[in-house]
Amino acid sequence: MSDDADVVIVGGGPSGLAAAIELRRRGVARVVVLEREPHAGGIPRHTRHLGFGLRDLGRVLSGPAYAARYARQAYVASVDVRTETSVTGWDGPRTLAVTAPSGRGSIRGTAILLATGCRERPRAARLVPGTRPLGVLTTGALQQLVYLERQRVARRAVVVGAEHVSFSAVLTLAHGGATTVAMVTEQPRHQSHGALVWATAGWRGVPILTDAAVTRVLGRRRVEAVEVTDLTSGATNTIACDAVVFTGDWIPDHELARTGGLMLDATRGPRIDLALRTSERGVFAAGNLVHAAEAGDVAALSGRHAARSVQAFLGADVWPAAPPVPIVCRPPLRWISPGAIGVDDRPPRDRFVLRVATLVEDARLEVRQGEKVLWRARRRALVPARSIGLDAAWVRTVDRDGPEVTVAIVDA
Repeated sequence: MSDDADVVIVGGGPSGLAAAIELRRRGVARVVVLEREPHAGGIPRHTRHLGFGLRDLGRVLSGPAYAARYARQAYVASVDVRTETSVTGWDGPRTLAVTAPSGRGSIRGTAILLATGCRERPRAARLVPGTRPLGVLTTGALQQLVYLERQRVARRAVVVGAEHVSFSAVLTLAHGGATTVAMVTEQPRHQSHGALVWATAGWRGVPILTDAAVTRVLGRRRVEAVEVTDLTSGATNTIACDAVVFTGDWIPDHELARTGGLMLDATRGPRIDLALRTSERGVFAAGNLVHAAEAGDVAALSGRHAARSVQAFLGADVWPAAPPVPIVCRPPLRWISPGAIGVDDRPPRDRFVLRVATLVEDARLEVRQGEKVLWRARRRALVPARSIGLDAAWVRTVDRDGPEVTVAIVDA
């Protein structure tokens, strides 16, 4: 079975659906969205708290309501959304191998948009030793069990991490009838906002253990405890629990990009320019595949931005001949997205997304190309796992034939 479309979008989360709806609004005739889950909508489907939709829809919604709104808009726009359809690889240039309930086949798009999102790094990827009992979860698995399967997963849980999603896990555990007995982070402080910390962990009296790490999981059939090591003194103690939830530490779902030979960058997703073009002609990438992990509405706006670029490509069949100017982050900065500057002059939302590896207070950020300083600004604090926005006004001063652009902290 083979098929063709104007645009094939891989991923039916906020970025993929927003891109599809925008493409249909712009008159693109055949837009196909491939989604491996039984329902479109992405992670917000099982994220029951409020906070979705303000930037893209102009209102605050719960995760399921937000996902349902995008799925409904895609239906009204006559987007061909194919659920329970997995993309297993590439069958040629802009041609994808797919597996669906109806069988195996392929689909070719004049343009391809990768919107596969991201995932949390599980225990195995973090190299946490110990036994392998039941009760070891990520936030995504926890939310699906509690909100979609209506299961009670624990009585006492330890949450690994202290970023935004970690406090969402505390809330989900409470909704599932569990008590969070501790949160553990290797950073010197939590990485979320004070109001969110108080609303989830603070008034519940959940201790946040900073400069600490879970170094062993204990238990036979089910988790019985975790070993926690103080990273300053090296001292260890054991916390009794029957579940441990590994949160955050996001990584893009980049397998399809990697097997397709796309150039990757420090984000661990495909390198994109300001128009969200990848290194392969006719292939674009958007959403949390290129900036893991931003809020759903930021991912959706990235998808809309990609739709404009895809439409331009469909209309003119033009692709830049010269490679874009790469942007390089100096440690302790980790990555920036978009990671390259081509012929276009503005990124999504007129800003770059930046991440830092460690807490830096009273920092002066500087962007330069060679000896030329393009932009600088002082920030009170740069916090790991928290979005850092970088105004894009300096982009128009970049020499497209010049050396790489660097982003660095020059004073802290």
